[in-house]
Amino acid sequence: MTDDSEPTADDAIAGLSRSAPLAAVSPLDGRYAGRTAPLSPYASEAALMRARTRVEVEYLLALGDLSATPIGFDEASEAALRRIYEEFDAEDARLIKELETEGAAGYDATNHDVKAVEYFLRVRLAELVETADSPLADAESLYPWIHFGLTSEDVNNLAQRLLVKPAVSAVIVPAVREVRDALVDLAHEYRDTPMLARTHGQPATPTTFGKEMAVYAARLGRALGRVVVANEDLSGKLAGASGTYAAHRAAYPDVDWRSFSEAFVRDLDLEHTALATQVNPCDDLAALFDALRGVNNVLLDLDLDAWLYVSDRYLGQEAVEGETGSSTMPHKVNPIDFENSEGNLSKANSDLTFLADYVTTSRLQRDLSDSTVKRNVGAALAHCLIGYSKAADGLGKVVPNEAVMREELDATPEVIGEAVQTVLRREGDTEAYERVKALSRGRSVTLDDFRELFDDLDVDEAVRAELKALTPAGYTGFADELVDDIDE
Repeated sequence: MTDDSEPTADDAIAGLSRSAPLAAVSPLDGRYAGRTAPLSPYASEAALMRARTRVEVEYLLALGDLSATPIGFDEASEAALRRIYEEFDAEDARLIKELETEGAAGYDATNHDVKAVEYFLRVRLAELVETADSPLADAESLYPWIHFGLTSEDVNNLAQRLLVKPAVSAVIVPAVREVRDALVDLAHEYRDTPMLARTHGQPATPTTFGKEMAVYAARLGRALGRVVVANEDLSGKLAGASGTYAAHRAAYPDVDWRSFSEAFVRDLDLEHTALATQVNPCDDLAALFDALRGVNNVLLDLDLDAWLYVSDRYLGQEAVEGETGSSTMPHKVNPIDFENSEGNLSKANSDLTFLADYVTTSRLQRDLSDSTVKRNVGAALAHCLIGYSKAADGLGKVVPNEAVMREELDATPEVIGEAVQTVLRREGDTEAYERVKALSRGRSVTLDDFRELFDDLDVDEAVRAELKALTPAGYTGFADELVDDIDE
């Protein structure tokens, strides 16, 4: 936020969670508060209060649009009601908490978080009516219509998705794209930098560093696409205490409540869940959590490989001025960003697996065990975000050490054995594989050893020249061209 910009409700909510990071119980709001701050407007309790308020206000306005109900709102009234959640700030959050835990404004403590929001709206409506230019003439006549026919889960499931959806689209997805962009840049810049590959940890057919980064970029792009789709498919429920619209129909049997519900949910930019118990089945959230695990698994693979490349000196790391790598070994520049990313993404995956398994089950039509569990969705997203930002930091510090890569290639000439036996097969040599195996398997060989073999072969001189031209650094196939497949 620039100095001359206006503070927003998001800023006010974010400020609550950043007030005392050193006293935080969780490292997410403590040590890593700076990295997780972008999620605060979506994952904090104050954010949930505001989202619940939004659902309740929009529901009240939707009821006012029904000809069957005795309430209605003009444009000025609608705007005034919407400002209650649009301008929601820290003081609003504190009042809701007081209504829940202590009692306030003439109301006893509710010991119920959604009921506290209902009373909060009563308080704000009464205040609104008392203003000189209020578009509303009466507040108490609206009280019965706040939360009319709803169960708490109708509000909660919608509010939670109204937070998860933008958290993923505005924070998580851009963070993953930053990592992918870094991989794409590395892929293009080092597309033709030859590097020894390793399969089973052993020297294998050479590749290029750029092509290996392209593999991760392509995988990450596909995994991210699944997250975007799952996030767009988030689905909300509004159907009462057992999912039957019973209270709504009892009050107004001639209203098409099923169509009302679908229109209301879709107006919130969510898909509509038509069949539910008291709870939204949450298969949509489970699909999103699984998709996020797919992204994390790609990056965990990257973190492990980057760590090994640093260990093998294929990747150098830019030292940060003043930074300490080891408390006892002054020379060290450790791959801490990749290690931190690995740890946080592993924790995120553990949480996401648990959440996906847990939120899709409920005893009969409702039990409350999922309520406390769903409060941890933000924590799972926060571990994801830390993991992504740390991976991006790590990629921003590494520099491929082309000299080391070339040196190792030159020291491992046996990797051209695959090319040699394949060319000889082309020429009809039935012992091609066995011939190269006898020369190279389990032995230290040089290019001169191969050339001696070529001199003894009964092949055309053109083929002999072709074989002698083989080098480890030049044996990379279409690796440099494959980099372009990222963008397809």
